[in-house]
Amino acid sequence: MPTHHTPESIVIADTPTAILAWAARHIEHVGIHQGARLFDGPGRTATLPCWPRGAVEVAAGHGRGAAGRTYDWDRIYRARDQAFAILAETVTGHPVDTDDPAAAKALHREAIDRWSAEPGRTAADAAHAFRTAAARAEHALF
Repeated sequence: MPTHHTPESIVIADTPTAILAWAARHIEHVGIHQGARLFDGPGRTATLPCWPRGAVEVAAGHGRGAAGRTYDWDRIYRARDQAFAILAETVTGHPVDTDDPAAAKALHREAIDRWSAEPGRTAADAAHAFRTAAARAEHALF
């Protein structure tokens, strides 16, 4: 079944490639907002953030699960963490990792946040980064 790239969809991506592709469509839909304007813009709510790391979270189901529907959250969260890792590597141009898994997760998020906070960052920049990372994830061995 193809992933439905809309904030209203109850379909939740469960591979790094699909999460990154969904995030690209989401950020194109809501735009990118920084600082105090984080939740400004069309198509967003308090649970559908319009910044790069938030777009990945939304793609991985944040605020979108449907009551009565069963999701494999372990698989989804594992894929989300892999998406963060490949996105961090994509936006920095080098691996962002450490031997400690918890520290690695924090480094990935920090690298993505630093990149997304750069002045002038656009939704098009973010969507391009997501799609580049998705293409890389397609061939990655996690």
